[in-house]
Amino acid sequence: MANISAADVNKLRQATGAGMMDCKKALVEAEGDFDKAIEVLRKKGQKVAANRSDRESSEGAAVAFLNADNTKGAVITLNCETDFVGKNEGFVALAKELAEKAINYNTKEEFLASPYDATQTVAEKLIEQTGVIGEKIEIGGFEILEGSFVGAYVHGNKIAALTALSEKNEALAKDISMQVASMGADTLSYKDFDPAFIASETDARIAVIEKENEELARLGKTLKNVPKYISMAQLTPEVLAQAEEDAKAELKAEGKPEQIWDKILPGKLQRFISDNTTLDQEKCLLDQNFIKDDAKKVGDYVKGFGCEITGFKRVTLG
Repeated sequence: MANISAADVNKLRQATGAGMMDCKKALVEAEGDFDKAIEVLRKKGQKVAANRSDRESSEGAAVAFLNADNTKGAVITLNCETDFVGKNEGFVALAKELAEKAINYNTKEEFLASPYDATQTVAEKLIEQTGVIGEKIEIGGFEILEGSFVGAYVHGNKIAALTALSEKNEALAKDISMQVASMGADTLSYKDFDPAFIASETDARIAVIEKENEELARLGKTLKNVPKYISMAQLTPEVLAQAEEDAKAELKAEGKPEQIWDKILPGKLQRFISDNTTLDQEKCLLDQNFIKDDAKKVGDYVKGFGCEITGFKRVTLG
């Protein structure tokens, strides 16, 4: 039997992250051959990975990495099975190391096939770590973003976001990345929506509210307003003009003096727009209320800095 020293065990542990006893067993099995011991640990990882392939990996760490001149960023999630592992310092450190490597690739598939080191790919490293940790380990979210200036924000190691601006502004990039992380927009503006999508989404949302109103009516509770529209794309000048006329008719019916209508109408029209643009508020970054000042839309906030948002990305666990 080969003489396995503590130094040999520690060297293997440093190289693989495996526990001391696992490293010693691997070295004994490999008769002291370091490279063979690594292979033993990798095979163990393959077995564990095969046994846990159907497990849910919704915990882990979301991390971001930006290049030196802030023109490119990467956000990824390194997923595992339990929150306990996801909070482990070594696990988070591995996630950050992988994000730094990920920035050099355009797709998750390219990244997984890329070299982790001289002996294994990123995919093989994940299998190795599955054996080391004993849980399913995989890359979940993977996004790359380039621009004139890219900023990032990570929320509690659970959500990571990137924002690209037309010019350098670190504070603004962080604020908007925080907005992206918190509110989860899908697109920049309502102008990006396909008309067919808006039409189908309108029908679906109205159907949901009408169904909810049936139950509310049965319980004798106040019914929810059923909007005709859900996006600014539907609020044509004709629609807005009709909304203004309807508002005036309401004011007249309420007996409000005509000389004060000009003070009341803007608020009523703004309420009409708000009630009929729910899709934009949920999915369009520029049309969302800014989380630091909900009296402003994100688009209005950004305009105040004299620059534009040119792109954004978000990854999240779960």
